[in-house]
Amino acid sequence: MEKEQNQNLEKASSEKETQETQKENSDSPADLNEVKNEKSEVETKEKSPEEKILELEDKLSRTFAEMENQRRRFEKEKFEAFEYGGFNFAKEALNLIDNLERSKHVLENDESLKNSNALKKTLEHLEIINNDLISIFTKNNIKHIDCLNKKLDPNFHQAMIEIEDDQKEPGTIIQEIQKGFTIKDRLLRPSLVGVSKKSVNKDEKDQEIKENSENK
Repeated sequence: MEKEQNQNLEKASSEKETQETQKENSDSPADLNEVKNEKSEVETKEKSPEEKILELEDKLSRTFAEMENQRRRFEKEKFEAFEYGGFNFAKEALNLIDNLERSKHVLENDESLKNSNALKKTLEHLEIINNDLISIFTKNNIKHIDCLNKKLDPNFHQAMIEIEDDQKEPGTIIQEIQKGFTIKDRLLRPSLVGVSKKSVNKDEKDQEIKENSENK
């Protein structure tokens, strides 16, 4: 009985050793391959000194380029602030010239003041003030847009009305409703103008009115 138990124990022990050996033999190649693959990946990912230097040079070039762009933007903003910093103030100041023009027209059309010395002296003073303002504006590169008898330019003029005039080429400015101004090379305010158009005879007008009424 005891002999049989010993034989069973030896047999179980032998089977266990055999299984462990088989496991070691079966796992060992896979483990080695995995280690080799990991080592290969690490070697592949690792960059050479030359590649690292090229990468650093590329980063430095990008950094310097961005710094140069920022410097240029700063210089441009500084230039515009210096050159056009008074843009809004100048635009508001144009109201002074407008008000002087309106005051002049009101006084000239006042029947009670016509042909009086008071009106004459007042208009002279208003003209002096207007000329002083224009002089100050000119010294600060704010200039009146000369528009009369010129072709309409949307960059500087804004057409408000059309006036029949067969003596002028259509689209020619024949009336200045409000003065326009520039500051250096920028438009400060467009000129409000009236432009010429060809006159329409009575028959054409009647036909135009008839066509418009039929379309309605």
